[in-house]
Amino acid sequence: MTSASRHRRSSAGVRLTELRPAPTITPLSLLSSALDRGADEHVLAHLIGLHERSRADDARCAFEAALAAAKAELPVIAKTQIASIGIKHYRHEDLAEIARTIGPVLGRHGLAYRFRSRTEGELVTLTCVISHRDGYSEDNSLSAGADHSGEKNAIQAIGSTLTYLQRMTLKAALGLAAADDDDGKAAGTGQTITRQQVRELLGLIEEVGAEADALLRFFKIKAFAELPARRFRQALVMLNDRKGRA
Repeated sequence: MTSASRHRRSSAGVRLTELRPAPTITPLSLLSSALDRGADEHVLAHLIGLHERSRADDARCAFEAALAAAKAELPVIAKTQIASIGIKHYRHEDLAEIARTIGPVLGRHGLAYRFRSRTEGELVTLTCVISHRDGYSEDNSLSAGADHSGEKNAIQAIGSTLTYLQRMTLKAALGLAAADDDDGKAAGTGQTITRQQVRELLGLIEEVGAEADALLRFFKIKAFAELPARRFRQALVMLNDRKGRA
């Protein structure tokens, strides 16, 4: 019998045996016991390796559990930015907005991310590392050529590619989903911005010389009075960003 036992007598004087759970045997307890017995170097090396593998496996399990819990809380990332390739326009996620969205969620589960990069000629390689507080980490890498579109200099071309690769590797590492901003489709069913906020947007549009029609198309609405309240801040950020570049 592996469980420890002790004896006591009942009120009737009958001797009873109580079973207590045996102590859990772990690689660390085996190593401690071996040290107490003066085990040889070969045995100790084997037990140390067993202990290290056990710790690594525990850290991996903790990482996977934390990542699964975090992914359950991560929202779909809206494509709030517009970029152009020639005459074609496409939407993409803003890296800063992704960071603001996922940072608190990852932090609650002991997760963090960082990037490593290297360049070889025109090839830019970026690695995204997702790590857990228990010490386990996983990474994925992606490579692309420097982005020489527009009038970028050599450093700007590399920087543009790095920003793109950061978004792509981070999305892949966390399994982030992205979708076109379709809140405008449901504008009539949710809370919309106030009249004062409409006037504020129109005033800012006039100030920065932006095209109101372009902004309406972006949010898929016919009038700013239909803009969902939760998208007001996004509209302000987009217009102020244009103001800063003016």
